[in-house]
Amino acid sequence: MASQTINRIAQLNDAWHDVRSPGVVFCYADGRGGKHAQDFLTDFSGTLQVDGYTGYNARRKLKEVHDRDGSPIAAEGLKQIAALYRIETEIRGTRAANRLAVRRARTKPLIQAFEVWLATMRGRISRKSRLGEKLSYIAKHMDGLKLFLDDGTIEMDSNIIERAIRPIALNRKNALFAGHDEGGRTWGRIASLIETCKLNGVEPYAYLKATLEAIANGHPASRIDELMPWNFDNAS
Repeated sequence: MASQTINRIAQLNDAWHDVRSPGVVFCYADGRGGKHAQDFLTDFSGTLQVDGYTGYNARRKLKEVHDRDGSPIAAEGLKQIAALYRIETEIRGTRAANRLAVRRARTKPLIQAFEVWLATMRGRISRKSRLGEKLSYIAKHMDGLKLFLDDGTIEMDSNIIERAIRPIALNRKNALFAGHDEGGRTWGRIASLIETCKLNGVEPYAYLKATLEAIANGHPASRIDELMPWNFDNAS
């Protein structure tokens, strides 16, 4: 049986206090080819955050060197990145307009200083050294890192997405025994509902029980929006 994977995209609107309803969608595919993501994202408009884009990876690269070599240069880089995270912690959960204003006023100067520091360190260190390779990696992704400075809806890293997908990743071996393609697609739909419940602060079992009972009792398809997780009342 070909390997089976789940391609995932999430709207994480609650992270910036958006009024729209946040949701998670897992899409089943029968392989790992890029064509699956291309097909899934056909007609998609918006911002796509993926691995390799973020300041999180920049921090991880420096931490690898710091932990292994105790590099003071890596330590200084981590200190600067930590300052960016402190600001993000302060504004997490606020509206996109506020996040954008704070980032432009406080974070942008720190990013600019980091870029100067990065260029200076790269000029002093051999690019073939372990630290030089890590600094080159960060420089390669700086344009992606800076996108969050001009859009309050963009996260500085992909931590929220990584946390949401972790249960699926840990369960990946079970995916090999979904039975057939339709089993994989069904699994993707159920996983989508469960993770969307979590994103909206809804208890998944209570939601699924109430929703299936409503459908069994003849809830009209024309009012399906009423059964979405973001419209569910945990107390009902």
